[in-house]
Amino acid sequence: MKNFAHTSGDVPELVQVKSLIESSVDISRSEWKLRADLETEFDPELETVLGLRDELGQVLLNLIINAAHAIEDCNNMEGQKGLIRIVTRRDGNWGEIKVEDNGCGISLSLQQKIFEPFFTTKEVGRGSGQGLAIIYNIVTDKHHGTIRVQSEPGKGATFIIRLPL
Repeated sequence: MKNFAHTSGDVPELVQVKSLIESSVDISRSEWKLRADLETEFDPELETVLGLRDELGQVLLNLIINAAHAIEDCNNMEGQKGLIRIVTRRDGNWGEIKVEDNGCGISLSLQQKIFEPFFTTKEVGRGSGQGLAIIYNIVTDKHHGTIRVQSEPGKGATFIIRLPL
């Protein structure tokens, strides 16, 4: 919590990927622990990325919480938890972080809108439509990376963040 609360400022630094993910998982635990199990898989070839630690932490936190909500919204399997997986890998000159869930998934028509400001599928009071728009800005504008979603209704969603190394 101490690392998460300490602001890193606006100067990019080498960010320990595993530590950042573990902090985000711990901070969000109350959102997912009753709804899902959470697994991580870290590529030893991807230790650090150059970036703004606080901003990247916000990206991960929002994606984990969204995954937990997606699982809760469609979990028809009474007594069973969903699954959230966070996987890292190095792909040439790119670092990749995937946040996967086995929630309801996202239709193709909604996938084209989810990164727009004020777009939400959540009920009033639960979502502002800003989370994914902010994430998109942080990843693309501030880190010169990419973010995309792979999803199929009924099969969950995977958000893929790619950051230049």
